[in-house]
Amino acid sequence: MTTADPTDAETDAEIEAADCVFCKIITGREPATVVRQWADTIAIVPLQPVTDGHLLVIPKTHVRDASESPHIAGLAMARAAELAQPPCNIITSAGREATQSVFHLHLHIVPRREDDGLALPWYSGRRTRAGGRRG
Repeated sequence: MTTADPTDAETDAEIEAADCVFCKIITGREPATVVRQWADTIAIVPLQPVTDGHLLVIPKTHVRDASESPHIAGLAMARAAELAQPPCNIITSAGREATQSVFHLHLHIVPRREDDGLALPWYSGRRTRAGGRRG
């Protein structure tokens, strides 16, 4: 049996962060339209907003998703809540199968309006019976 060298995990995380587009934006190595900055978080306009006012709230510390650091996820959610104007969705994903495409925790603030036609990523279009079971 072998034990993992703790520096291996740190090295992997550093490599991942070095290639991360959000880390590059945070450090000024990639351009972005910054809406607001805090000491721990940044809010930007995404490259392809799905509605007017769509924002991304991104912690400055590189973590893959909310499950990696509930503390950092909570701080990012608090910042998103400061910016959110109901009606809206505040959405984050964890894992490729859950539609995460950039592996640095981020929250989407998506302003909504009645009949905007925007389906959430998990909307199947199927109706469910009472109790949440599909008919």
